[in-house]
Amino acid sequence: MNSPVNHAGILLGSNIEPEKNLILALKLLADGFGYMRFSSAWESLSVGFNGPNYLNAAIIVETPLDAQALNQLILRPLEDRLGRVRQEDKYVPRTIDLDIVTWNQDTFAKEIWKYAHAAIPTSQLLPDLRVPQTGETLSEIAQRLAQTVWVLERADVLNQAALMV
Repeated sequence: MNSPVNHAGILLGSNIEPEKNLILALKLLADGFGYMRFSSAWESLSVGFNGPNYLNAAIIVETPLDAQALNQLILRPLEDRLGRVRQEDKYVPRTIDLDIVTWNQDTFAKEIWKYAHAAIPTSQLLPDLRVPQTGETLSEIAQRLAQTVWVLERADVLNQAALMV
């Protein structure tokens, strides 16, 4: 009997050597999944603290795992491997942050869509996905947020990642 295939949307973020760590995380994730689509990389200011700018990207992967297993067996160990140090204060620089934000074409993380660094890259992959809290699509949210905060598409990072995957 075949396991069901789940489609997970994962947000990647880094502000410690972000070009290196984002690309390395994409490469390691690509090695572990047979199917992966990824957005552009986007640079944005740190949220909640004064720190180095972040680079964020979103990916969609296919997995037979459920969300909890994906998080515990793949994402957290990969964060650890790339030097992520977990602290009580969540507003600190980090080598890599990997969060499940969509699951099977549904919003998984409820509060994250108020942030451009999450909505913009994810909207490139799932533009028509509706966020129940607002009724807006990710594309509509991304367009609105892009007008209120500074974000910069980093095609140079995407090109490097595309060569590696």
